[in-house]
Amino acid sequence: MRIREIKAAHLGKKKRIEERLSYFEKAGKGSGREIFAELCFCILTPQTKARVADAAIKKLLEEDRLYCADASEIEKSLLWAGVRFHRNKSKYIVLARKKFCGGDYCAILEILPKKESGQKKARDFIVANVLGIGKKEAGHFLRNVGHGSNLAILDRHILKNLESAGVIADVPRSLTHKRYDEIEKKMEGFCRKNKIPMHHLDLLFWSQETGEIFK
Repeated sequence: MRIREIKAAHLGKKKRIEERLSYFEKAGKGSGREIFAELCFCILTPQTKARVADAAIKKLLEEDRLYCADASEIEKSLLWAGVRFHRNKSKYIVLARKKFCGGDYCAILEILPKKESGQKKARDFIVANVLGIGKKEAGHFLRNVGHGSNLAILDRHILKNLESAGVIADVPRSLTHKRYDEIEKKMEGFCRKNKIPMHHLDLLFWSQETGEIFK
């Protein structure tokens, strides 16, 4: 996609993108349990479609399993929804719950950045402390709770479009932390030059590939 086409597409979808980002900001003001549910959604997303991961979280909440069930019970809901690697991911959810949630209180609120300048530091903390989460998923989580305006969420949809736009030469077969940071800087430069916010471009590219502005 050429720069002119990207700008035109952004202009056409800007209002819907801003509405979605406003929704994320409101979600970030929810309770610790609600924020934790969003973290669990992002734990489920690797190699699994967002709609499938979302259905799994809703199932866990409906069945009152997310905050108290053991890994085997959580696995049943993930399997029902069609989440890939459901066995490992159910264990990751339980481990994250033990780290952040005790009773009705979820300490996950304490790791959210207070300023935009703290977003990357918060992302690194999540990567280091939540099993099953990489930079992409941690950035995804922070964006979905209103704290990811300066973060790149480098999934295959975004990488493909960055290549098409000439931001990167090709889509890497794997992403080391160093390579992730390099591409993120290139995306930051592209956004600055073309006056498109990072989190806008992410949702724009994602919608171009999936046909919807979701999360």
